[in-house]
Amino acid sequence: MKNFSYLLTDEKSGEAIVIDSGWETRPIAKAAEEAGARVKFVVATHGHFDHVETIRDLASELGAKVVAHELSEIHPDLRVKDGDELQLGSQRVRVIYTPGHTEDSICLFDGVDLFTGDTLFIGNCGRTDLPGGSTRKLFRSLHDVIMKLPPSTIIYPGHDYGEVASRRLGDEERLNPTLLVKTLNEFAGVE
Repeated sequence: MKNFSYLLTDEKSGEAIVIDSGWETRPIAKAAEEAGARVKFVVATHGHFDHVETIRDLASELGAKVVAHELSEIHPDLRVKDGDELQLGSQRVRVIYTPGHTEDSICLFDGVDLFTGDTLFIGNCGRTDLPGGSTRKLFRSLHDVIMKLPPSTIIYPGHDYGEVASRRLGDEERLNPTLLVKTLNEFAGVE
């Protein structure tokens, strides 16, 4: 399913978070070990199995806490809501609530990089036809929340579905059909 998992590390303290565990724990644990990272949190961007299948195993292996939105059904160690921050040394990672793909969808923003899970892909957005999905909510999350971030923000999606692995939000705004539309009706037609 071409899932991405991310290891975000504060270089000074070595504290880190893993964003989405995906299917295999060993490559993530190995990357953390090679980086000398102490993983504090393993965060679920949403509760779909392809993002959380191994989350409890990975957190246990790394001695980390499982983190998910307060509406998640995965039973995390720490529940978060919009605006909460995860502290990594001197760095803070802000939780941005972005429902639509699922009711528990979140993005994580470190001030430069935005980890979007299945809310926003390179060249597209998450689907809304699965249980908990909402076209109206996803449109609002994309246009009223994500598009308010600086155009220099780098988008890191939850899947490798695009022509590149990441892209500046300003470029995505010019190239992504789901961001080019300006009304909910138009969005429903391209989604």
